[in-house]
Amino acid sequence: MMQHPAVIALLCSSFLISLMLLYAGWCGSRILLKWDMESGSSLQLILERRTYLVSTIQAYALTFQILSLFLFIFTADALHTQFVGAMCAAGSLQVNAYGYPTLILKLVNCLLAGVWLIINHTDNRGYDYPLIKAKYTLLIAMVPLVYMETVLQVGYFSGLHVDVITSCCGSQFSQGAKNFAGDLAALPAAPMKTAFFSAMAITGMSGIFFMTKGKGSYLFSFASCLTFIIAIASLISFICLYFYELPTHHCPFCILQKEYGYVGYILYACLLVGGITGAGCGTLTPFRSRRSLTTIIPSIQRRLAAVTMTCYTLFTLIVAYRMLTTSFRI
Repeated sequence: MMQHPAVIALLCSSFLISLMLLYAGWCGSRILLKWDMESGSSLQLILERRTYLVSTIQAYALTFQILSLFLFIFTADALHTQFVGAMCAAGSLQVNAYGYPTLILKLVNCLLAGVWLIINHTDNRGYDYPLIKAKYTLLIAMVPLVYMETVLQVGYFSGLHVDVITSCCGSQFSQGAKNFAGDLAALPAAPMKTAFFSAMAITGMSGIFFMTKGKGSYLFSFASCLTFIIAIASLISFICLYFYELPTHHCPFCILQKEYGYVGYILYACLLVGGITGAGCGTLTPFRSRRSLTTIIPSIQRRLAAVTMTCYTLFTLIVAYRMLTTSFRI
């Protein structure tokens, strides 16, 4: 398994990202302790030059960190044919104890990486490094999480053995399963439909209010983050059922396969981008009073809100279209 091209790519990228983050964290700690825009010392000049290099490197590294989430899921799905009992990525991730923790940590790091990229972009627009300490504080906080992800990922791929019999997605994501996935699958469809469409509507209305009035960024950000969580729960509870046209198949991974037109990748990309931009919109709000960002942040926040609303709308339209065009009914 370790010789699979995608596995090699994931492991190499994780090691490189970890090393770059470690260097960035070291530079960031010096910046947090020594940064002084009022000073013209040689140390301050060195820090200003170094931050350009570090920010550029980390922008590329964290962009790939986001993409690696989809590569990891794709790889887990591609490997499922090697294990008895596996039908999709759900079975591959269940082969050992590291699979699902790696996936969850990758998702968390992906969201944090997206928010960092937004903060970094905003900081680069200011003429006096207005968010330099904020972005390096977040970067330092990410270092242990990324290293933990790397360790778990190595443990997962090194622990894949073809003689292991794993469980299929039908047993993991069934209403009778005694686990968290089973609890999500057991959520009643009717209330979840109401919650899903209501959350999308509230996010859309709060986004329109924010874009027209320039107020309510925290409300919009909270609504978009809550909608992100509700949408994931809804995928397992009822949305997947309409794509599979089976009342008992709640797996969130099978929709990534060719039989369903790889629609899962579109749905998850919409959710991920919408969640990142929605969270980023609220993250920037405390810095609107910075002198060099008073006109910059509002325009960036409006674009972020527009991206969030576009992604969530596309997600909702795909779901609604499938619900209306299939003969399957819950």
